[in-house]
Amino acid sequence: MLKIAYSEIFRYSVPEKHRFPMQKYTMIPERLLAEGTITPDNFFAPKRLSEAEILTTHTFDYWYKLKTQTLPRKEARPIGFEMTPELVDRGRHIAHATYECALYAQQYGVAMNVAGGTHHAFADHGEGFCVFNDVCIASNLLLNRGQAQKVLIIDLDVHQGNGNASIMADEPRVFVFSMHGAKNYPFRKEISDLDIELDNDTGDEEYLRILTETLPPLISQVNPDMIFYQSAVDVLATDKLGKLGLTKAGCKARDEFVLNQAKAAHIPVAIVMGGGYSEDIEDVVEAHCNTFRAAQQIYFSKVAG
Repeated sequence: MLKIAYSEIFRYSVPEKHRFPMQKYTMIPERLLAEGTITPDNFFAPKRLSEAEILTTHTFDYWYKLKTQTLPRKEARPIGFEMTPELVDRGRHIAHATYECALYAQQYGVAMNVAGGTHHAFADHGEGFCVFNDVCIASNLLLNRGQAQKVLIIDLDVHQGNGNASIMADEPRVFVFSMHGAKNYPFRKEISDLDIELDNDTGDEEYLRILTETLPPLISQVNPDMIFYQSAVDVLATDKLGKLGLTKAGCKARDEFVLNQAKAAHIPVAIVMGGGYSEDIEDVVEAHCNTFRAAQQIYFSKVAG
């Protein structure tokens, strides 16, 4: 069964000036249910990170300022949200959801977080709408608990996962692969294990060519026993912040390729959504829903076997 992490706490009200379509977190599950792709049985409500789990990845000083709501304004500003206890609590649930998805993926082959992909959070600070780094926390929990030995992060968000690269720089058991826009946020890039930078307006054909040439040998080289896949849809040509040129069909083909590679290699994959900032929220929701549809079809359809 496709297990999907979702909770009402994923919703969070932000000022209109923030161009972050938070409504997608309710629209995605509603659409998937209405069309019959999934049923309510697919959902699970995630638990909340403990302090000890947070400190596997983030510094005590940063966590203390979040916990006590004493993060200075100059440190909160790069995150992009008003700092509130609700925002911190939301982040704790989202990050634990990604860890729980990894455990479900080990059981079923794949699992998905309706939120997640907060790859701009560093050990000691947040930025880019990211408070906690969910994939890095989940990776550290798996490694620390002996639930994985080698992790591959496939980050196909249009923005480099600078937090992932920084946090995992000295962790040989985690390989960070980021394929992103060269001339986009963050303008000061970190160094991942593998970075592929794309020119503005890169379209479906070129994007998929690079991905299909890169991913199979990378999986073979890294030989992971867990994959985290950041399936962001800010690669769409319609995205306000993206600068690439993918269509929804190209984005769907990207997801299908990644999932088919993971399934063929018998490697569990936990999927997080990442960004999506198209003017029309329909573009964002439909592209995200395609990822869920692909997972359901590839892993759980009768034809898939």
